[in-house]
Amino acid sequence: MIAKILKACLEGKGLARSDACVLSQAGGEEFQSLLTAAAALRDRCKGKTITFSPKVFLPLTNLCRDFCGYCTFRKGPKEAGAKTMSVEEVLRVVRQGKALGCTEVLFSLGDRPEAIYPEMRSFLAEKGLHRTLDYLYENCKVVLEETRLLPHSNPGLMGKNDLQRLREVNVSLGLMLENISERLLAPSGPHFNAPDKKPALRLKTIEEAGKLRIPFTTGLLIGIGENWQERIDSLFAIRELHERYGHIQEVIIQNFRRKPEIPMRDHPEPSLEEMLKGIALARLILGGEMNIQAPPNLNAENYPLYLRAGINDWGGVSPLTPDYINPEAPWPALVSLREKTAQAGFELRARLAVYPEFIFQGEQFIRASLIPYIERLCDEDGFVKRDLSPLSAISPLAEAQERV
Repeated sequence: MIAKILKACLEGKGLARSDACVLSQAGGEEFQSLLTAAAALRDRCKGKTITFSPKVFLPLTNLCRDFCGYCTFRKGPKEAGAKTMSVEEVLRVVRQGKALGCTEVLFSLGDRPEAIYPEMRSFLAEKGLHRTLDYLYENCKVVLEETRLLPHSNPGLMGKNDLQRLREVNVSLGLMLENISERLLAPSGPHFNAPDKKPALRLKTIEEAGKLRIPFTTGLLIGIGENWQERIDSLFAIRELHERYGHIQEVIIQNFRRKPEIPMRDHPEPSLEEMLKGIALARLILGGEMNIQAPPNLNAENYPLYLRAGINDWGGVSPLTPDYINPEAPWPALVSLREKTAQAGFELRARLAVYPEFIFQGEQFIRASLIPYIERLCDEDGFVKRDLSPLSAISPLAEAQERV
Protein backbone atom coordinates (compact mmCIF):
# COMPACT_ATOMS: atom_id res chain seq x y z
CA MET A 1 0.00 0.00 0.00
CA ILE A 2 2.70 2.49 1.02
CA ALA A 3 4.88 1.57 -1.97
CA LYS A 4 1.93 2.20 -4.29
CA ILE A 5 1.23 5.60 -2.73
CA LEU A 6 4.87 6.67 -3.01
CA LYS A 7 5.06 5.50 -6.63
CA ALA A 8 2.02 7.62 -7.47
CA CYS A 9 3.61 10.66 -5.79
CA LEU A 10 6.75 10.29 -7.86
CA GLU A 11 4.62 9.96 -10.99
CA GLY A 12 3.24 13.43 -10.29
CA LYS A 13 -0.09 12.55 -8.69
CA GLY A 14 -1.10 14.79 -5.82
CA LEU A 15 -1.08 13.12 -2.42
CA ALA A 16 -4.57 12.60 -1.01
CA ARG A 17 -5.29 13.27 2.65
CA SER A 18 -6.20 9.63 3.32
CA ASP A 19 -2.95 8.45 1.72
CA ALA A 20 -0.95 10.95 3.79
CA CYS A 21 -2.48 9.42 6.91
CA VAL A 22 -1.35 6.00 5.74
CA LEU A 23 2.18 7.29 5.14
CA SER A 24 2.28 8.82 8.63
CA GLN A 25 2.20 5.30 10.05
CA ALA A 26 5.20 4.11 8.06
CA GLY A 27 7.91 2.38 10.03
CA GLY A 28 11.01 0.31 9.36
CA GLU A 29 11.78 -0.16 5.67
CA GLU A 30 8.61 1.71 4.68
CA PHE A 31 9.79 4.74 6.68
CA GLN A 32 13.07 4.67 4.76
CA SER A 33 11.12 4.42 1.51
CA LEU A 34 9.10 7.48 2.54
CA LEU A 35 12.28 9.49 3.06
CA THR A 36 13.77 8.25 -0.20
CA ALA A 37 10.68 9.27 -2.17
CA ALA A 38 10.57 12.74 -0.59
CA ALA A 39 14.26 13.31 -1.30
CA ALA A 40 13.86 12.10 -4.88
CA LEU A 41 11.00 14.55 -5.43
CA ARG A 42 13.13 17.36 -4.02
CA ASP A 43 16.08 16.44 -6.23
CA ARG A 44 13.89 16.32 -9.32
CA CYS A 45 12.53 19.82 -8.78
CA LYS A 46 15.27 21.61 -6.83
CA GLY A 47 18.42 19.88 -8.02
CA LYS A 48 21.45 19.76 -5.78
CA THR A 49 21.30 23.29 -4.37
CA ILE A 50 20.44 23.88 -0.71
CA THR A 51 19.84 27.47 0.34
CA PHE A 52 19.97 29.61 3.45
CA SER A 53 19.33 33.27 4.16
CA PRO A 54 22.15 35.25 5.83
CA LYS A 55 20.16 37.35 8.24
CA VAL A 56 20.13 39.77 11.11
CA PHE A 57 17.56 38.70 13.71
CA LEU A 58 15.92 41.69 15.41
CA PRO A 59 13.55 41.16 18.36
CA LEU A 60 11.85 44.53 17.87
CA THR A 61 9.81 43.96 21.03
CA ASN A 62 9.36 40.89 23.17
CA LEU A 63 6.24 42.28 24.83
CA CYS A 64 3.28 40.14 23.80
CA ARG A 65 -0.34 39.67 24.79
CA ASP A 66 -0.21 35.89 24.19
CA PHE A 67 0.86 33.38 26.82
CA CYS A 68 1.89 30.25 24.87
CA GLY A 69 2.98 27.25 26.90
CA TYR A 70 6.25 26.78 25.00
CA CYS A 71 7.50 30.37 24.68
CA THR A 72 10.44 32.04 26.39
CA PHE A 73 10.50 34.97 23.96
CA ARG A 74 7.49 36.87 25.34
CA LYS A 75 7.80 39.13 28.34
CA GLY A 76 5.65 41.47 30.36
CA PRO A 77 6.92 45.06 30.84
CA LYS A 78 8.08 44.43 34.41
CA GLU A 79 9.80 41.11 33.72
CA ALA A 80 13.57 40.84 33.51
CA GLY A 81 14.67 41.03 29.89
CA ALA A 82 11.63 42.96 28.65
CA LYS A 83 12.82 45.09 25.75
CA THR A 84 11.63 47.23 22.87
CA MET A 85 14.40 48.26 20.53
CA SER A 86 14.92 51.87 19.50
CA VAL A 87 15.40 52.78 15.86
CA GLU A 88 19.01 53.65 16.66
CA GLU A 89 19.60 50.19 18.14
CA VAL A 90 18.01 48.56 15.13
CA LEU A 91 20.23 50.45 12.69
CA ARG A 92 23.38 49.74 14.69
CA VAL A 93 22.78 45.98 14.62
CA VAL A 94 21.73 45.96 10.96
CA ARG A 95 24.89 47.82 9.91
CA GLN A 96 27.01 45.29 11.78
CA GLY A 97 25.18 42.50 9.99
CA LYS A 98 25.63 44.15 6.62
CA ALA A 99 29.39 44.23 7.20
CA LEU A 100 29.25 40.45 7.73
CA GLY A 101 27.36 39.78 4.50
CA CYS A 102 23.78 39.64 5.79
CA THR A 103 21.05 40.51 3.29
CA GLU A 104 17.87 39.79 5.28
CA VAL A 105 16.63 41.73 8.29
CA LEU A 106 14.20 39.52 10.18
CA PHE A 107 11.88 41.47 12.47
CA SER A 108 10.27 39.30 15.13
CA LEU A 109 7.91 40.70 17.73
CA GLY A 110 5.10 39.89 20.10
CA ASP A 111 1.45 40.08 19.10
CA ARG A 112 -0.34 43.36 19.90
CA PRO A 113 1.27 44.15 23.28
CA GLU A 114 -0.48 47.52 23.29
CA ALA A 115 -3.78 45.68 23.76
CA ILE A 116 -2.94 44.76 27.37
CA TYR A 117 0.08 46.84 28.41
CA PRO A 118 -0.28 50.59 29.08
CA GLU A 119 3.53 50.81 29.04
CA MET A 120 3.54 49.88 25.35
CA ARG A 121 0.74 52.33 24.59
CA SER A 122 2.76 55.09 26.25
CA PHE A 123 5.90 54.13 24.30
CA LEU A 124 3.97 54.31 21.04
CA ALA A 125 2.17 57.54 21.95
CA GLU A 126 5.49 59.27 22.54
CA LYS A 127 6.29 58.54 18.90
CA GLY A 128 2.87 59.63 17.64
CA LEU A 129 1.84 56.04 16.96
CA HIS A 130 -1.06 53.86 18.10
CA ARG A 131 -0.02 50.29 17.29
CA THR A 132 3.07 48.15 17.42
CA LEU A 133 2.57 47.36 13.73
CA ASP A 134 2.95 51.09 13.03
CA TYR A 135 6.29 51.06 14.84
CA LEU A 136 7.33 48.00 12.85
CA TYR A 137 6.55 49.83 9.61
CA GLU A 138 8.70 52.80 10.67
CA ASN A 139 11.66 50.54 11.48
CA CYS A 140 11.38 48.56 8.24
CA LYS A 141 11.26 51.77 6.25
CA VAL A 142 14.37 53.18 7.95
CA VAL A 143 16.31 49.92 7.51
CA LEU A 144 15.40 49.69 3.83
CA GLU A 145 16.27 53.30 3.05
CA GLU A 146 19.42 53.66 5.14
CA THR A 147 21.04 50.22 4.78
CA ARG A 148 19.38 48.84 1.60
CA LEU A 149 19.04 45.44 3.24
CA LEU A 150 15.75 43.58 2.83
CA PRO A 151 13.24 43.42 5.69
CA HIS A 152 11.17 40.30 6.32
CA SER A 153 8.72 40.61 9.22
CA ASN A 154 6.92 38.06 11.37
CA PRO A 155 4.69 40.26 13.52
CA GLY A 156 1.79 37.91 14.25
CA LEU A 157 -1.74 38.48 13.02
CA MET A 158 -2.16 41.11 10.31
CA GLY A 159 -5.29 42.49 8.68
CA LYS A 160 -5.62 43.51 5.05
CA ASN A 161 -4.58 47.12 5.70
CA ASP A 162 -1.60 45.99 7.78
CA LEU A 163 -0.44 43.66 5.03
CA GLN A 164 -0.86 46.32 2.36
CA ARG A 165 1.22 48.80 4.32
CA LEU A 166 3.95 46.40 5.42
CA ARG A 167 4.44 45.04 1.89
CA GLU A 168 5.66 48.52 0.93
CA VAL A 169 8.78 48.00 3.07
CA ASN A 170 9.09 44.18 3.22
CA VAL A 171 10.05 41.90 0.36
CA SER A 172 8.17 39.08 2.11
CA LEU A 173 6.15 38.51 5.25
CA GLY A 174 5.49 35.54 7.48
CA LEU A 175 3.24 33.95 10.08
CA MET A 176 3.62 30.42 11.41
CA LEU A 177 0.34 28.55 11.25
CA GLU A 178 1.83 26.18 13.88
CA ASN A 179 -1.21 23.91 13.75
CA ILE A 180 -4.79 24.06 12.56
CA SER A 181 -6.18 22.21 15.58
CA GLU A 182 -8.66 24.09 17.80
CA ARG A 183 -7.99 21.43 20.44
CA LEU A 184 -4.67 23.14 21.27
CA LEU A 185 -6.63 26.16 22.56
CA ALA A 186 -8.14 24.14 25.43
CA PRO A 187 -7.16 24.97 29.05
CA SER A 188 -4.60 22.18 29.06
CA GLY A 189 -3.27 23.07 25.62
CA PRO A 190 -0.25 25.13 24.52
CA HIS A 191 -2.38 27.92 23.03
CA PHE A 192 -4.67 28.48 26.00
CA ASN A 193 -4.68 32.20 26.84
CA ALA A 194 -3.16 33.00 23.45
CA PRO A 195 -5.93 34.79 21.51
CA ASP A 196 -3.75 35.33 18.44
CA LYS A 197 -3.14 31.59 18.01
CA LYS A 198 -6.68 30.80 16.92
CA PRO A 199 -6.23 28.83 13.69
CA ALA A 200 -9.04 30.59 11.85
CA LEU A 201 -7.45 33.98 12.47
CA ARG A 202 -4.02 32.81 11.35
CA LEU A 203 -5.45 31.21 8.21
CA LYS A 204 -7.25 34.49 7.51
CA THR A 205 -3.96 36.41 7.64
CA ILE A 206 -2.31 33.91 5.29
CA GLU A 207 -5.26 34.11 2.92
CA GLU A 208 -5.30 37.93 2.90
CA ALA A 209 -1.59 37.86 2.04
CA GLY A 210 -2.46 35.57 -0.85
CA LYS A 211 -5.13 37.94 -2.14
CA LEU A 212 -2.53 40.72 -2.06
CA ARG A 213 0.10 38.48 -3.74
CA ILE A 214 2.67 38.84 -0.98
CA PRO A 215 5.45 36.21 -0.87
CA PHE A 216 4.69 34.49 2.41
CA THR A 217 6.37 32.17 4.89
CA THR A 218 4.44 29.83 7.15
CA GLY A 219 4.89 26.44 8.75
CA LEU A 220 4.22 23.92 11.49
CA LEU A 221 5.49 23.62 15.04
CA ILE A 222 5.96 19.92 15.66
CA GLY A 223 5.57 18.35 19.10
CA ILE A 224 3.32 20.74 21.04
CA GLY A 225 0.62 18.13 21.67
CA GLU A 226 -0.81 17.68 18.19
CA ASN A 227 -1.28 14.29 16.51
CA TRP A 228 -0.44 13.12 13.00
CA GLN A 229 -3.94 13.77 11.69
CA GLU A 230 -3.70 17.39 12.88
CA ARG A 231 -0.26 17.81 11.33
CA ILE A 232 -1.55 16.47 8.02
CA ASP A 233 -4.65 18.67 8.17
CA SER A 234 -2.39 21.68 8.77
CA LEU A 235 -0.24 20.88 5.75
CA PHE A 236 -3.33 20.45 3.57
CA ALA A 237 -4.68 23.80 4.78
CA ILE A 238 -1.43 25.42 3.64
CA ARG A 239 -1.55 23.54 0.33
CA GLU A 240 -5.11 24.64 -0.35
CA LEU A 241 -4.25 28.32 0.23
CA HIS A 242 -1.18 28.06 -2.00
CA GLU A 243 -3.14 26.35 -4.76
CA ARG A 244 -5.61 29.24 -4.62
CA TYR A 245 -3.14 32.14 -4.51
CA GLY A 246 0.36 30.82 -5.32
CA HIS A 247 2.01 32.97 -2.65
CA ILE A 248 3.51 30.54 -0.13
CA GLN A 249 7.25 30.87 -0.70
CA GLU A 250 8.39 28.45 2.00
CA VAL A 251 7.03 26.10 4.66
CA ILE A 252 9.00 25.62 7.87
CA ILE A 253 8.87 22.35 9.79
CA GLN A 254 10.11 23.34 13.25
CA ASN A 255 10.52 21.19 16.31
CA PHE A 256 9.37 22.13 19.82
CA ARG A 257 12.24 22.62 22.26
CA ARG A 258 11.75 22.00 25.97
CA LYS A 259 13.12 24.68 28.32
CA PRO A 260 13.19 24.78 32.13
CA GLU A 261 11.38 28.12 32.41
CA ILE A 262 8.30 27.33 30.29
CA PRO A 263 4.97 25.82 31.40
CA MET A 264 5.65 22.91 29.02
CA ARG A 265 9.01 22.16 30.65
CA ASP A 266 8.06 18.50 31.18
CA HIS A 267 6.51 18.01 27.75
CA PRO A 268 8.49 15.58 25.56
CA GLU A 269 10.28 16.89 22.51
CA PRO A 270 9.50 15.31 19.14
CA SER A 271 11.82 12.52 18.14
CA LEU A 272 14.17 12.73 15.18
CA GLU A 273 11.98 10.18 13.40
CA GLU A 274 8.92 12.42 13.91
CA MET A 275 10.77 15.36 12.42
CA LEU A 276 12.01 13.38 9.42
CA LYS A 277 8.55 11.99 8.81
CA GLY A 278 7.00 15.45 9.14
CA ILE A 279 9.46 16.90 6.64
CA ALA A 280 8.92 14.05 4.19
CA LEU A 281 5.14 14.37 4.41
CA ALA A 282 5.40 18.12 3.89
CA ARG A 283 7.43 17.52 0.73
CA LEU A 284 5.01 14.96 -0.66
CA ILE A 285 1.87 16.93 0.27
CA LEU A 286 3.16 20.33 -0.88
CA GLY A 287 5.04 19.07 -3.91
CA GLY A 288 8.51 19.27 -5.36
CA GLU A 289 8.39 22.98 -6.16
CA MET A 290 7.65 24.13 -2.61
CA ASN A 291 10.57 25.33 -0.52
CA ILE A 292 10.70 23.19 2.61
CA GLN A 293 12.84 24.40 5.50
CA ALA A 294 13.91 23.00 8.87
CA PRO A 295 16.08 24.99 11.32
CA PRO A 296 19.52 23.40 11.74
CA ASN A 297 20.18 24.96 15.15
CA LEU A 298 17.26 23.14 16.80
CA ASN A 299 18.81 19.73 16.17
CA ALA A 300 22.52 20.48 16.20
CA GLU A 301 23.70 16.87 16.19
CA ASN A 302 21.45 15.46 13.50
CA TYR A 303 20.35 18.30 11.23
CA PRO A 304 22.18 16.93 8.14
CA LEU A 305 19.69 14.05 8.20
CA TYR A 306 16.95 16.53 7.29
CA LEU A 307 18.42 16.52 3.78
CA ARG A 308 17.45 12.85 3.49
CA ALA A 309 13.81 13.78 4.16
CA GLY A 310 13.46 16.36 1.38
CA ILE A 311 14.29 19.85 2.66
CA ASN A 312 15.93 22.33 0.28
CA ASP A 313 16.54 25.23 2.66
CA TRP A 314 18.12 25.78 6.08
CA GLY A 315 16.25 29.02 6.77
CA GLY A 316 17.79 32.13 8.18
CA VAL A 317 21.25 31.73 9.70
CA SER A 318 22.93 34.70 11.33
CA PRO A 319 26.67 35.26 11.71
CA LEU A 320 25.86 38.01 14.24
CA THR A 321 22.64 37.68 16.21
CA PRO A 322 21.29 34.73 18.21
CA ASP A 323 18.01 32.91 17.69
CA TYR A 324 16.00 34.96 20.18
CA ILE A 325 13.14 32.46 20.06
CA ASN A 326 15.48 29.60 21.03
CA PRO A 327 18.49 31.38 22.59
CA GLU A 328 19.90 28.13 23.93
CA ALA A 329 20.40 26.88 20.35
CA PRO A 330 23.22 28.69 18.49
CA TRP A 331 23.28 28.77 14.71
CA PRO A 332 25.79 26.45 13.08
CA ALA A 333 28.90 28.20 11.78
CA LEU A 334 28.66 28.76 8.03
CA VAL A 335 31.87 26.80 7.55
CA SER A 336 30.27 23.79 9.17
CA LEU A 337 26.92 24.25 7.44
CA ARG A 338 28.59 24.38 4.03
CA GLU A 339 30.78 21.37 4.77
CA LYS A 340 27.95 19.18 6.08
CA THR A 341 25.76 20.18 3.15
CA ALA A 342 28.57 19.29 0.74
CA GLN A 343 29.16 15.95 2.46
CA ALA A 344 25.54 15.08 1.69
CA GLY A 345 26.12 15.89 -1.99
CA PHE A 346 24.71 19.42 -2.21
CA GLU A 347 25.98 22.93 -2.82
CA LEU A 348 25.10 25.59 -0.25
CA ARG A 349 23.95 28.92 -1.69
CA ALA A 350 22.90 32.14 0.01
CA ARG A 351 19.44 33.41 -0.96
CA LEU A 352 17.51 36.58 -0.28
CA ALA A 353 14.47 36.98 1.97
CA VAL A 354 12.37 36.43 -1.15
CA TYR A 355 12.94 33.28 -3.20
CA PRO A 356 14.11 33.30 -6.85
CA GLU A 357 10.81 32.06 -8.27
CA PHE A 358 9.07 35.13 -6.82
CA ILE A 359 11.87 37.48 -7.87
CA PHE A 360 11.49 36.29 -11.46
CA GLN A 361 7.77 37.12 -11.42
CA GLY A 362 8.64 40.74 -10.70
CA GLU A 363 5.75 43.07 -9.98
CA GLN A 364 3.28 40.21 -9.83
CA PHE A 365 4.57 39.58 -6.31
CA ILE A 366 6.97 42.42 -5.48
CA ARG A 367 6.26 46.12 -5.32
CA ALA A 368 8.05 48.05 -8.06
CA SER A 369 9.73 50.28 -5.49
CA LEU A 370 11.47 47.25 -3.91
CA ILE A 371 12.81 45.71 -7.11
CA PRO A 372 15.96 47.91 -7.29
CA TYR A 373 16.91 46.84 -3.75
CA ILE A 374 16.59 43.20 -4.78
CA GLU A 375 18.44 43.60 -8.08
CA ARG A 376 21.41 45.13 -6.29
CA LEU A 377 21.86 41.92 -4.28
CA CYS A 378 20.83 39.04 -6.54
CA ASP A 379 22.48 37.29 -9.46
CA GLU A 380 20.97 35.91 -12.64
CA ASP A 381 19.78 32.81 -10.75
CA GLY A 382 17.97 34.85 -8.12
CA PHE A 383 20.46 33.99 -5.35
CA VAL A 384 22.75 36.39 -3.48
CA LYS A 385 25.60 37.48 -5.73
CA ARG A 386 28.57 35.30 -4.90
CA ASP A 387 30.86 38.22 -4.15
CA LEU A 388 28.31 39.57 -1.66
CA SER A 389 27.59 36.23 0.00
CA PRO A 390 29.10 35.60 3.46
CA LEU A 391 30.22 32.24 2.06
CA SER A 392 32.78 34.10 -0.07
CA ALA A 393 34.49 35.28 3.11
CA ILE A 394 35.14 31.74 4.36
CA SER A 395 38.86 31.17 3.91
CA PRO A 396 40.48 27.80 3.21
CA LEU A 397 42.26 28.17 6.58
CA ALA A 398 38.92 28.57 8.39
CA GLU A 399 37.58 25.48 6.66
CA ALA A 400 40.67 23.48 7.64
CA GLN A 401 40.37 24.61 11.24
CA GLU A 402 36.69 23.65 11.31
CA ARG A 403 37.52 20.13 10.09
CA VAL A 404 40.17 19.78 12.81
